[in-house]
Amino acid sequence: MTQNTAIPMVDLRAHFAPLRDEILTGIGKILEEASFILGNHGRALEAEVAGLSGVAYGVGCASGTDALMLALRALGIGPGDEVIVPAFTFIATAEAVLYVGATPIFVDVDDRFYAMTVAGIEAAITPRTKAIIPVHLYGLPADMPAIMALAQKHGLQVIEDCAQAIGAEINGQRVGSFGDLGCFSFFPSKNLGAAGDGGMVVTADAELERKLRGLRNHGSWQTYHHDVLGYNSRLDEMQALILRAKFPYLATYNAGRRQAAGWYAEHLAGLDLQLPAVPVGYHHVFHQFTIQSDARDAVKAALHAEGIASAIYYPIPGHRQKMFAHQPQAHCPVAERLAERVLSLPMFPELREEQIARIATVIRRTLHG
Repeated sequence: MTQNTAIPMVDLRAHFAPLRDEILTGIGKILEEASFILGNHGRALEAEVAGLSGVAYGVGCASGTDALMLALRALGIGPGDEVIVPAFTFIATAEAVLYVGATPIFVDVDDRFYAMTVAGIEAAITPRTKAIIPVHLYGLPADMPAIMALAQKHGLQVIEDCAQAIGAEINGQRVGSFGDLGCFSFFPSKNLGAAGDGGMVVTADAELERKLRGLRNHGSWQTYHHDVLGYNSRLDEMQALILRAKFPYLATYNAGRRQAAGWYAEHLAGLDLQLPAVPVGYHHVFHQFTIQSDARDAVKAALHAEGIASAIYYPIPGHRQKMFAHQPQAHCPVAERLAERVLSLPMFPELREEQIARIATVIRRTLHG
């Protein structure tokens, strides 16, 4: 490794530094008040995220994975049902389907936009299909207008996996407002990240909101009355406070990511790479800046040698994971090819252009000598 300063995938120290005093003061007040679960910060954050998403209701929970499980349960999905999911995304999307006893049906994705195609979804629909979970991977929305039209045609419900895309839009409409429910993750590295796990489900449907509130709290809508099997999945007050401190800056954070993506595009232009593509009318929030290259492994090794982080999201497609070995193998050649070619580069709002120039120099040298 050279003596240059390391460049991490995400710099959470720099990210939290401006808000440190405000957050610590707020945590002190929570400790004084001794209100830790289902308190004022959680309720306020629910309203803020719902408002950002353009819907009426938000229900906080313990993680993005739990958000997906709660959404599935609220829709009544369970054993015997099938749910269509992308083959190329984080495992939680399909994992949540298994948790509720349903069967995830893997569909291949588009090579440029990393989302399921409408044709692929429609080909996977059977009489047992109950829902579709499109994923807004890397911060780019899936083709929600077309997916919603297809869902309406076949009488299917839609859960948006917005874990990586808070604030993303299609023609001015925010993700989370297209489907029946939208699920968010507040994992620390997300565009709006906590100092631990956290999640939220948003919806425009009052009855779904009612179901979610009971399901996240041991199946209880009245203290010590438990009507159904639920979960212990509540967003605690300290995480809600941290997220509320950061929430006013989300647009600034996303703008910083978009600026960094623009710098990457300038410095990597002309190289033998596939750079992120953004359809007209789409607002990408760049949770990740992901390139494709047949020399992926060589590029990753060269970056590592220079103290520059990179990551492969994701090295094994969902249908190839051992946990799904019991299912018939899906045919998803694009997902399998992407697993061999994708590489995510450092991406965070505080990233500087000189750091991106250094990253690009290493990549250029690796690819073209």
